[in-house]
Amino acid sequence: MTRLVIFAKAPQPGTVKTRLIPALGAEGAAGLARRMLSHTLQQALAAGVGPVELCMSPAPGDAAWQSVALPTAVACTAQGEGDLGQRMASAVARITRQRQSVLLFGTDCPALTATHLAEAARQLAQHDAVLLPVADGGYILIGLKAPCPELFTDMPWSTSAVAAETQRRMAARDLRVWQGPTLHDIDEAADLTHLPLYFQEK
Repeated sequence: MTRLVIFAKAPQPGTVKTRLIPALGAEGAAGLARRMLSHTLQQALAAGVGPVELCMSPAPGDAAWQSVALPTAVACTAQGEGDLGQRMASAVARITRQRQSVLLFGTDCPALTATHLAEAARQLAQHDAVLLPVADGGYILIGLKAPCPELFTDMPWSTSAVAAETQRRMAARDLRVWQGPTLHDIDEAADLTHLPLYFQEK
């Protein structure tokens, strides 16, 4: 079984997509984050490859999530403590120790579709790991079958080196890796040119 785990922050003005605030304002950036979250959940459910889990910051039940409508089919969990790498490693360990494969991804990539997710799950059945890189040098999705904390420890997050360093560490472990097509995520004003019209609604 493959579990789809989406890492997301509550779409609150001033705390999410902050690098887009100069272009969109705090409310606009939060509104875009909300639409990208909804889109990602829809695509994960449409992929039909396994259970869908929203791993949340802050934790489920926090007031920041009160106005966010979530599909009933989505399980809600807390990201927990630690930096991004520690939280990702913890989620991967928790799920793979239950004899489930995991696809872990964020909500910053409107180009990520159910088709991409289904193919990643199919490839993970035949490989040790899968990776979907993004054009800025990071990745939007990583898939694993076993805990690999070294893929997340002391990683230069939010830099152009993340995907290459992750690939280097995978190679050092002799993992069989499938890499999908390079997509575009939406982090800064210049990225807005890659935003589909649907997401540009006010």
